[in-house]
Amino acid sequence: MLMHSQLIRFAGSIKHSSFNKKAPMNRERWFVAALLCFLTIQTTAWAQTPPETERRYKAAVKLVQLGDYERAKTELQAIMQRPSALAPFAYYYHAVASFRQRSYTAATETIKQLLDKFPDWRKKDDANYLLGAAAFEANKTDDAIQALRRISDSEFRTEIDLMEGYFFSRITDLNRLKTLQRQYPENRNLGLALIALIQQKSTDKGDLELSDRLSNRYGVPTVLPQAPAVTEAPSKSSATTTPTTTRNKAKGYYNVAVLFPFRADEFDPEKRQRNNQYVYDLYDGMKMAKAKLQSEGVTVNLFAYDIGNDDDKTLELLNNPVFGQTDLVFGPLYAEPNRLVRDFTNQNGMVLVNPTATSSELVTNQPSTFLAQSSLNQQALRSLDFVKSLNPPKKVGIYFGAARRDSALALAYQTEAQKAGYQVVEFRKASGTAESMALGMQVSDVNKPGHVFFASSNADDGVRMLDALTRRRVNGPLLVTSSSFDFYKTSASTFNRREMYLLYPDFIDPDRPAAHDFEAKYLSERNMIPSIFVCQGYDQLLFFGRQIAKRGTPLKNWATMRTEPEEDYVLSGFDYTKNNENQIVPIVKFTGGKFVKVN
Repeated sequence: MLMHSQLIRFAGSIKHSSFNKKAPMNRERWFVAALLCFLTIQTTAWAQTPPETERRYKAAVKLVQLGDYERAKTELQAIMQRPSALAPFAYYYHAVASFRQRSYTAATETIKQLLDKFPDWRKKDDANYLLGAAAFEANKTDDAIQALRRISDSEFRTEIDLMEGYFFSRITDLNRLKTLQRQYPENRNLGLALIALIQQKSTDKGDLELSDRLSNRYGVPTVLPQAPAVTEAPSKSSATTTPTTTRNKAKGYYNVAVLFPFRADEFDPEKRQRNNQYVYDLYDGMKMAKAKLQSEGVTVNLFAYDIGNDDDKTLELLNNPVFGQTDLVFGPLYAEPNRLVRDFTNQNGMVLVNPTATSSELVTNQPSTFLAQSSLNQQALRSLDFVKSLNPPKKVGIYFGAARRDSALALAYQTEAQKAGYQVVEFRKASGTAESMALGMQVSDVNKPGHVFFASSNADDGVRMLDALTRRRVNGPLLVTSSSFDFYKTSASTFNRREMYLLYPDFIDPDRPAAHDFEAKYLSERNMIPSIFVCQGYDQLLFFGRQIAKRGTPLKNWATMRTEPEEDYVLSGFDYTKNNENQIVPIVKFTGGKFVKVN
């Protein structure tokens, strides 16, 4: 059965589980129900608890999980003041709520009261673990070490090592670390941290001799346990004395969480192409952006979590105290986990980026949440703005393919066109052969559109639409989604058959030096051409990493955030000057033997 600590421990199995199938896995920790915390209490304890107290406790725990900490603490306070089997658990969750609010002194006091009142509580190891985490966050390293030393359950050992390794690596005062190591010579994590700091900072002969002695005793320090696409531990170069909880200040490093459906249990390192290959590519691009940011003096600690469409795993993660020290979050990619994370990040001053979504609803009235892609509404609006510059007759034929995305984009375009005073002469699905497309069109010589908009995700539909329009003698400009063409199979001459423009959100201009240099670097390091998702991951972390380094979190004055054409992004950049949807919507035309942006 899952224990309470597994809802708050230092990253536990989510953060540090390995894709290596030979590595041991704590399978239990992957499964936690949204309210499992109160199910861990023995049935007999529930039987001794008044129903009203039980109900109140469950509601309070739910409030903690959802981030409504003040209300949760009020409910828990009432339970703490009455004798019941739930009282110690109420103290514990009251401390968790304070910890989540970064009130580390309050969390510490509540845990101490818990241990004083219930010295034989069967979950006191969990309490000491939380006490250690709060002390570390309050820069009370001695108190943290003492609290963690009182834990007797060996199952905590891995997580204690991870926590201590992380916080010890943040100590940059060599004398301070030496003093601690002398105080606690049995603590291997202190010894390893001291070895690493000496190797990084000192050339003193005595320090180097100390490093050798410690290496003989403890071994050579290594990176924290991690998986290639599940966790990237904080780099030692990110060490700083500034607390991670200080927001709105230039603290020198930033914690970035990537919440993607990596599906670790299905991972096969020998298999290159997977159904979820795009998430690995996005993450791969982010790792390259991390290195780029480091070269600019911006240290990013990149943490990846295997979060799919599972509310329980999401809640488990949100109840993890270390996740609360995150500055920037990418994902999750599924609706309900995304909602849970969005609520949490809003309440905790974090920045949330949706890396692949195109729905405006995800960011409406959410000032700290952004769409990295342009929404379908934004694509429709910018497309129509471009068409206006062509000044065609104000009649439009709108067609769409079989996918839901196609009809949604077409509907958004229809809405914007009608707002602008265009007459929509036809709005219908167009799929199948060119002949069937043409037969389905109802345009006539007296009611021909001044331009045509066609949205399709089928890479064969673009050529078919060209043929259909030719059959129906519709000659106005065609604005068509790039996804309706297979650029590997379609001849260049196809794009010169009529006045045609491509709505191309993922356009990469090969003539841009930044795009050329990135592809060359990726090819030399990975021996393959980067996918569009690699480029997206790179650009997104590079842009938002620079922004939080410049503006702090929550992002200040984000309505001025935009890129300039000459900046070193692979794709077309970002623009949030009007709202928190990316307003960059590339439209291209084939001219001079290549595609060129025309907007």
